[in-house]
Amino acid sequence: MDIIEILTELIDEDTDQPRYQFDGEALEELMKSIEELGLLSPIKVRTTGNGRYKIIYGNRRYKASKMLGRATIPCIVSNVTDEMEIYLEQIAENLTREGFSPIEEAEAFNKLLNDPKFRSSTKFLSGKLGKPESYIKNKCELLKFGNAVKKLIVSGTEIRKDKLTEDQLLPLKDLPLEHRDPLALIVARDELPVSDVKKIAKLFKDKTISGSTKDKLLFKTGSGLIETWSTHEQNKAERAKPSAEPKPAAKADKKAQQPETNMQTEAVPSDSSTVSPIELRLKKLADSLSAFHPLPAAALESAASVPAAGQESFIQDVESLIGSLERQLAEWKAIRELARSQSTVPEQA
Repeated sequence: MDIIEILTELIDEDTDQPRYQFDGEALEELMKSIEELGLLSPIKVRTTGNGRYKIIYGNRRYKASKMLGRATIPCIVSNVTDEMEIYLEQIAENLTREGFSPIEEAEAFNKLLNDPKFRSSTKFLSGKLGKPESYIKNKCELLKFGNAVKKLIVSGTEIRKDKLTEDQLLPLKDLPLEHRDPLALIVARDELPVSDVKKIAKLFKDKTISGSTKDKLLFKTGSGLIETWSTHEQNKAERAKPSAEPKPAAKADKKAQQPETNMQTEAVPSDSSTVSPIELRLKKLADSLSAFHPLPAAALESAASVPAAGQESFIQDVESLIGSLERQLAEWKAIRELARSQSTVPEQA
């Protein structure tokens, strides 16, 4: 492939190319290198008519050479005119270079997927660029975040203050925007590891926590959010214990269904030689219940003084208890009605 010297003044930058962010320090270093060693790698251009050329790739090298006052610059001239081929070549070239930011990649992929001029598929891009489809999809997910967050996204996996890696952001991508961006900024500020971000995302995806409570959580620090997640998980585990341990009741039912000779340890009414399983269960339940005593006013008032951090958990515990009592009450009412329908004794007024 021939390399020719072209007058710098005849070359135009491609303002529509994928890479548009140029680090000032890196550009200064490139200028020093070109000044000392010359331009080691030519740029690639295409003809645009009227004797002018447009850059396909090499914008940074062109900028540095122009700033140094170079009259000419070594170029490879391409005859390709297909816009898709040119754009794919620009992306492929930039993927091999340092400084091509994740957001620039995401925007380039999104353009190829959604711009009416291209309308590519993820599978097509994967084959052309040699990148897995998941790689392309994950990059595009970064575009869900607002500009304040996008400006902090950097390449690599190193956790740095006021910077964000893709791995830190992806667990938050499916949250509503009003929670997604504020949490991302907390993650950047407090340098949270990916494992902590996943816990926080799980906390904000929990549908048992109200939206207003989640809004208040946004005022916490990263460590405060992790502490809230830990407490919430412990409370869930505690609430799950009763429903996760039905075995004792099941054993009691089995015993009640055994012949009378196997029920020697069970309490039975003194005026009956046999007890049905349902009578036995009723007897045991009645014995376990204490007499009803109304809560004192002071106890009722204390419900209003439950700390804000524990209110959600307290309410859930109360609702769980009420639900359990209501289910038991409904069951025993049904038993009562069934017994009445079989009874020849008239119902008392």
